[in-house]
Amino acid sequence: METKQNPTSLICKKAESLDGVTKGTSCNQTSFKVGKNSFLFIGPGAKGVGFKAMFYLQKSLPQAVKLAEKEPDRYQAGSKGWVTVRFTAKKPIPKPVWEKWLNESYKLKS
Repeated sequence: METKQNPTSLICKKAESLDGVTKGTSCNQTSFKVGKNSFLFIGPGAKGVGFKAMFYLQKSLPQAVKLAEKEPDRYQAGSKGWVTVRFTAKKPIPKPVWEKWLNESYKLKS
């Protein structure tokens, strides 16, 4: 269950439940891989402020770009398909967004 202190728990639980996924670490982030390919990085934000998640997108990239234009401090759409979302317990990633992006990222990397 997602807690007010850790809004990453539901995302991590869902990522772990996908077929063939292994969990590891990369720097201070938790990484989720299928085979040798990472599809999610998630953990504390810069300098321990809030949280950060990175998803690999193609089809949803235009949506991410629009969100980045609206909220540039919260969303960053990279040129290589990786999208970074910064969030807090008070302002988590909307569930329909992270579910869609998590599934897409997983499928693209599996």
